[in-house]
Amino acid sequence: MDQIKNLTAGQLKENAPEIKIGSTVKVHVKIREGERERIQVFEGTVIARNNSGIAETFTVRRVSYGVGVERVFPVHSPNVDKVEVVRDGRVRRAKLYYLRDRVGKAAKVKEQIK
Repeated sequence: MDQIKNLTAGQLKENAPEIKIGSTVKVHVKIREGERERIQVFEGTVIARNNSGIAETFTVRRVSYGVGVERVFPVHSPNVDKVEVVRDGRVRRAKLYYLRDRVGKAAKVKEQIK
């Protein structure tokens, strides 16, 4: 097990983003279209975090044109350029899968006052 950690230690991002469940984030993702590369922003609420180490992921959900869209991003992927935290949410769960069934204002997460 330590050999795997030693092998993947060089591939981990040193400045990994502080992502909390319930936070609203902007994820800047590199998109390759043929020869060109551009950055696309995906903004939504973090509803889950999974694993640790090189396989660590987080799930971001947003509603686009009335359709719920969820994307799973690897934290240490070179395709994830940066993650901006827009605001922190006040939650009492580790996974916010119940937001899938909510519509409108009921699907919002209250803001955490610092």
